[in-house]
Amino acid sequence: MKEFELYEPMRCWLQKYLEDKYNGWDIITLDAHSGRLDRVLRAQGIDCDIATGIDILIDILGIVRKEQTFKLFFIEAKQTSLTLRDLGQLWAYCKLIDPEEAFLMTSADLGSLNKILNVFKREDLLDFGDGKRIKKMQIAIWNIKTNAPEMDTMIPKL
Repeated sequence: MKEFELYEPMRCWLQKYLEDKYNGWDIITLDAHSGRLDRVLRAQGIDCDIATGIDILIDILGIVRKEQTFKLFFIEAKQTSLTLRDLGQLWAYCKLIDPEEAFLMTSADLGSLNKILNVFKREDLLDFGDGKRIKKMQIAIWNIKTNAPEMDTMIPKL
């Protein structure tokens, strides 16, 4: 399976996840992998100065809105074993943009992140946020048969 083949099932999952969690909000989920984040957001009527001119390419983007309030959700999709580089990519995006939630999902396995997160228990590497509220990136194995993350692999547990 190619990475881009994961995008639509992950977008559908994120859409349902956000609909369940944000009842009464306007929800948009997009396959945004081919456009810079600033341009994708601008097309949705959102100005994000910090993203302007920075090559941030989010695979799947979720936006929830109510009046002038909006929240962003990121999914980075991989079809290979996860590496520290994969985590670092999403972490950098999260530190810059501060989405409400961010997911790193793979259709393969946790790779080297398994040892870091499950053996050494370094969940602090998942931290991001504005300093007032610490959030954690979430990592999981994507089940291509059920088109959903395997919840028992989710780190940290939801």
